[in-house]
Amino acid sequence: MSSLLIWIFLLGNPQLLYSLKYHPNTFQTEQQSSDEFVIFENKIIPVEILDPVKEALSHFPDLKEVTIAFEFKERIKGSVMQAQPKILSLFVDGKEKRKYRIKITRELDFGDVVVPIEDVPNDALVGWIGHELGHIMDYLDRSATNMMRFGFKYLVSKHKVVEAELAADGYAIECGLGHQVLATKEYILNHDGFDDDYKEKIRTLYPSPGAIISLQEEFEQMGAESLFD
Repeated sequence: MSSLLIWIFLLGNPQLLYSLKYHPNTFQTEQQSSDEFVIFENKIIPVEILDPVKEALSHFPDLKEVTIAFEFKERIKGSVMQAQPKILSLFVDGKEKRKYRIKITRELDFGDVVVPIEDVPNDALVGWIGHELGHIMDYLDRSATNMMRFGFKYLVSKHKVVEAELAADGYAIECGLGHQVLATKEYILNHDGFDDDYKEKIRTLYPSPGAIISLQEEFEQMGAESLFD
C-alpha cells in the first residue's frame, strides 16, 4: 500500500505520450508550438499563463536548463497546483537531466462563479507558480530513492508537509518573490470562494503571512549584509 501511495504522490496520472511528443532536446528557443502551448527555454507553457510563468521563471536562473511542463488539469485533489518529477524521467534520467511537471487547475470553482486560473490577480498567480518552482528547486539534488522516501514521508507525516512547504516558500522568497508569495496567501485566505477546509490547510501546513514577511526581511537583511562583506 505504501508503494502505491508513493507512486500516486509522485506520478499522478502520467502522460507518457505527452512526454515523448515533446522531447527535451527540442526546447531550445521560444516559439509557438501549437495554438495552445509555447516552448520556452526547456519549458512547455500554456499560452494563457505564459506571462506569469515567464515572470516567475525569471527569478529562478538555476532552473533555466531544467525541463518543466506546465499542464492544465480539470481538478487536482486538495490542491490548485502540484509539482512532480515525471515518471519515466525519475528512473531513467540522472537527476541533472530529470524532467518535471507542474499541474495547474484550469479553473477555480467558487460555486456561484468559475474563475479561469489566468484571471487570478497577477501577483498571486506568479507567487503560486513561484511556490511550485520552489518545490522543484528542492527536488533538484534528490536521488530517485530519496524522492520516493520523501514522497512517502510527505503522505504520512504532517511535520514533513510543513517542512516541504516551508522549503518551497523559502526558495521562492530567497529568489525575490516574497511579495508575490504573500499575495498568494492573502488571495486564498481573504477570498470567500475558497472553502474553509482549504483555508485551514493553508493556515496549518503553510507559512503564515507573518512568517513570510519575517522570512523576506531575513533574506533582505542577509543580502544587505553581504554587500559589506
